[in-house]
Amino acid sequence: MKTHYLAEAPQRADIDALPGAVLLEFGANWCGHCQAAQAPLAQAFAGHEQIIHYKVEDGPGRALGRSFKVKLWPTMIFLRDGVEVARVVRPLEATAIADGLQQIDPRA
Repeated sequence: MKTHYLAEAPQRADIDALPGAVLLEFGANWCGHCQAAQAPLAQAFAGHEQIIHYKVEDGPGRALGRSFKVKLWPTMIFLRDGVEVARVVRPLEATAIADGLQQIDPRA
């Protein structure tokens, strides 16, 4: 699991081409809602370490976030083979995140 949002976002085409399970998380390191979601994320992510996790800094004019129509932070998008399967916005409990992870990685 990644712990810091990275300013350099991958290209949408690269995300769409990723095989398997991917968690794409949009937010900002200074965002209080994003910070509050980290403990539930860590709890839910246990046992899913094989999932690729992109933690992308978002904001006005950021192409990747706009392509996914992200409006609030954090937004967690659960992808399977480049296709969105589930989405969670501003989670405060691990259950919602765990449900999304289960949808893209039923092996765990």
